[in-house]
Amino acid sequence: MTQMKTKIVSRTCIKPSSPTPHNLRIFKLSLLDQLSPAIHGNMTFFFPADAAATTDPDLEFSRKSQLLQESISDTLTRFYPLAGRLLDASTINCNDSGGFFIEAQCDSPLSDFLSKPNFETLDQFLPTTDPQTMELSKGSMWLIKFTKFSCGGTTISVSLTHKIADIAALLTLLKSWTEACRGLREPTLPDFTGSSLLPPREIPGMSGSLNIAGDRFIARRFVISASKIAELKEKVISMTGREQYYPSRVELVLAKLWKCAAAVVKSKTGSFKPTALFQAVNLRGRMDPPLPDAVFGNFVWPFAVFVEEESDLELHKLVQSMRETKIDFLNNKANKFRGEGGFSALMEALKERAEIFRNRKELVVYKCSSWCKFPLYETDFGWGKPAWMTSINKLVSNTISLQDTTDGAVEVLMTLDEEEMSIFERHEELLEFASVNPGIDV
Repeated sequence: MTQMKTKIVSRTCIKPSSPTPHNLRIFKLSLLDQLSPAIHGNMTFFFPADAAATTDPDLEFSRKSQLLQESISDTLTRFYPLAGRLLDASTINCNDSGGFFIEAQCDSPLSDFLSKPNFETLDQFLPTTDPQTMELSKGSMWLIKFTKFSCGGTTISVSLTHKIADIAALLTLLKSWTEACRGLREPTLPDFTGSSLLPPREIPGMSGSLNIAGDRFIARRFVISASKIAELKEKVISMTGREQYYPSRVELVLAKLWKCAAAVVKSKTGSFKPTALFQAVNLRGRMDPPLPDAVFGNFVWPFAVFVEEESDLELHKLVQSMRETKIDFLNNKANKFRGEGGFSALMEALKERAEIFRNRKELVVYKCSSWCKFPLYETDFGWGKPAWMTSINKLVSNTISLQDTTDGAVEVLMTLDEEEMSIFERHEELLEFASVNPGIDV
């Protein structure tokens, strides 16, 4: 296959359709936002060509681009902090500086890319990988890149600051934006009460993000079919001897990946290393009373599962440990991250985490986010649902991201250092369970 090339056609700053009222100009972030890094997360959606795009790709791309830009302007009025700029770690100046929209063209058909997705090529579809765009956007918190393939298919890449949004917040934004693009009169509204639930505090130099340093790491994609997950479930149930115990798909997939990753570390170092898996939890529905799904901001926190002995890497033991630790976290910690005691609870959680890393120098840590059950494939701007969607992690190694596929499988995006990944992707136990980067039908 020839090298795929894209070129930027235009860059546009998009302002809100209505100015932000003066009394809303200073926006306070929540404590969890304050602890989040000021980096951009990304998500890319791939849309096959529809009939109009096949007939006249350039005209149809221009029409869709105009719709996107108008709906972004409309959406920025409702999500007014996203049109502002950060003043400091806990404050946004809602000055209507705007979001940033980039048009690009790719010289290949969409099917060429989706036949075997390449994560180095995927960089070309992101707005944040272009230095000139980042300089011109001047601190924009929401960037969008709209790319046309030669066949008329398109991608929409969304880059949103992690300072004010987790995956659930991104979904609220996508829902409102796509509704506006499809012409709905009353799109979904965000709930900006985060700072009243968990007010920011003075905590200089402290971050709640969990980074696993990796100078040179590799991202790979694996897909686990529904039938393979069903096999794992039967195996775990038979090993526990408890028919009433039904492990979730996420628990099963994570346990298998974690076990294989730990085996790779042993083959690389010559001995078993204690290991931990940090799993992010959406706190909104876990609080008492539950928070609305539309509460905007960062409302996630991880719980940690530890394996100190190699014998505890058996699949059923990992699954049980995940379930028990999660239940303990939800019952005893999750609801404390709000109100008067929220600051103390978070500081205690950060202190516990610091102690873990201070006292366990050889601990091998993995970080997991699951987007399973999030309706990402329902993202429809008015020309159909995506054939595929993905997100690229460019900053942190030893990460595992899970998402649903359209046919009931689970897709994994995993990062490891180069040496470990070269072993991991050929690991016999992994390959009995997962397909490595299969093609996607358009």
